[in-house]
Amino acid sequence: MMLDRRQTLAAALLPLAAASRAQTAARPKVFRMAFQIAETGFDPARISDIYSRIVTSHIFEALYGYDPLARPARIVPRIATALPETNADFTEHRIQIRRGIYFQDDPAFKGAKRELTAQDFIFALMRFADPKTTSPMWPSLEEQGILGLTELRRRALETKQPFNYDARIEGLQAPDRYTLVFKLKAPRPRLVEILAQNDLFGAVAREVVEAYGDELQAHPVGTGPYRLAQWRRSSLIVLQRNPSYREVYYETAATDPEALRIAAHFKGKRLPLIDRVEISPIEESQPRWLSFLNGEHDFIERIPPEFIDVALPGGKLAPNLAKRGMQLYRHPAADCAFTFFNMEDAQLGGYEPHRVALRRAISLCLDIDAEIRRVRRGQAVVAQSLVLPHTTGYDPAYKSENGDYDPAKAKALLDLYGYKDRDGDGYREHPDGSPLTIEIASQPDSLSRQFDELWNRNLRAIGLRPKFFHGKWPEQLKQARAGKLQLWMLGNTAQYPDGIGMLQRLYGPQAGQQNYSRFKLPAFDKLYEQAQSMADGPERDALFHEAKRIQAAYMPMKVHVHRLINDMAQPWVIGYRRQLFWVDLFQNLDIDVAKLPA
Repeated sequence: MMLDRRQTLAAALLPLAAASRAQTAARPKVFRMAFQIAETGFDPARISDIYSRIVTSHIFEALYGYDPLARPARIVPRIATALPETNADFTEHRIQIRRGIYFQDDPAFKGAKRELTAQDFIFALMRFADPKTTSPMWPSLEEQGILGLTELRRRALETKQPFNYDARIEGLQAPDRYTLVFKLKAPRPRLVEILAQNDLFGAVAREVVEAYGDELQAHPVGTGPYRLAQWRRSSLIVLQRNPSYREVYYETAATDPEALRIAAHFKGKRLPLIDRVEISPIEESQPRWLSFLNGEHDFIERIPPEFIDVALPGGKLAPNLAKRGMQLYRHPAADCAFTFFNMEDAQLGGYEPHRVALRRAISLCLDIDAEIRRVRRGQAVVAQSLVLPHTTGYDPAYKSENGDYDPAKAKALLDLYGYKDRDGDGYREHPDGSPLTIEIASQPDSLSRQFDELWNRNLRAIGLRPKFFHGKWPEQLKQARAGKLQLWMLGNTAQYPDGIGMLQRLYGPQAGQQNYSRFKLPAFDKLYEQAQSMADGPERDALFHEAKRIQAAYMPMKVHVHRLINDMAQPWVIGYRRQLFWVDLFQNLDIDVAKLPA
């Protein structure tokens, strides 16, 4: 039979089409994004910033994690085989771990294949207690009351001897290679939430720590889906698929329409699907936004406020972006932006009535509506308390006595307590006549400058003299922990469903760690400790209410807003859904290679 010209051409093109499909299928899947702030390192026991923790959460694996799509959040076993077996008062938690899980290959193992055991979790947790580690998260772990761990740390401090990792302590036991037992000083009904943090509490191999020592920040070795392939500090982070990662398949119990659509794509597929992740810290908003628009990045986490009106006119995706297939994800976050006041600062710290009045006046003079409107471009709501949405203890009906903008009341309060302009220069002095300057820590980027302008206007309006100190975010964080900043505005994202995480920021023993305010009040510490031990319910909610009242009364921090997050992805990104609590991201994504630009 003779073929016509079209049939002949089609036959000739078939091999080319097959070759093109094969080439597309073989094309590596690379996911590229930018961080807003530079990382600090990748040793889980030595980090606290979210950007470093995003990276470590993909290298290390905790006992538990979260269903990638479930709303409300749902904790699921990861390294553990099931949820903990607990005794009646939640002081003992027994956990079985999976067999046959291996650390990624590393020279520290001298060519041997290294299986994860229960002892690796014990070693990882003990590192937080080691004084040599100087872990910023040790106070958080200490609060869990693991029997014998604080005492072991104290012994090392008192004797000035190395921390004894071979010591057997009552609260952390491994009866066999695959069983882990926690014994606690007091009930901890929500211990599983603490143990569901890959970024901090994943398993760490002792051989790796001993091999790399102080260089461990640059040599993280875990059992997770990715390994650190390249790191140029504050410039480039590259994660590569872990070739020895075990068989893990996408699972979710979520049944809403969006979840079902995402789950259908991933059904039966082994994770991770992304081969390589490239992260570039870009602190300035404009180049970060333009890099995304130009296709240099596949995803932008939090569209910069300066570009909200361009990207989302009227709250909807701009037509030009929709035409390009851009994907918008809007989400009321379990987070807040807050300003801490250093309670040990000579200018505005202290518990005397006139010092409290100064902080409350500053709180009242901050025009949060203007902050939302002008700087955040409407992408936030006024916060009435320190407890975060989506967490226990949050009450949307709660109204703070210091939640409203009231410069007249702020002036009256300052007048009442003796903060007056005695020399006629337009600025108030302390009640004793000494100079008063409000020193505000900030960063040298365009968005921070907009916040600075608002601070400047608000403080001057009530006769307070502002002074700004600019520095890179990691350096400002060090200064904050050392108690050297007078005040600084930060963001906080919930790490787990329990609302106690924000109360921790005012807990006395956390001073210099999570408690940047260095607030120390026995009444607050007592209710915090009670809340740690109580099961969820009305009685515990009452403690949260009292914590909010104390925060408003003493004003060690001003909570500004709860943010609305707008993330955006290129049309070829599949499967993104922001998790409420933490950042298991890359292994739950895919890329449609056929949609990638040539």
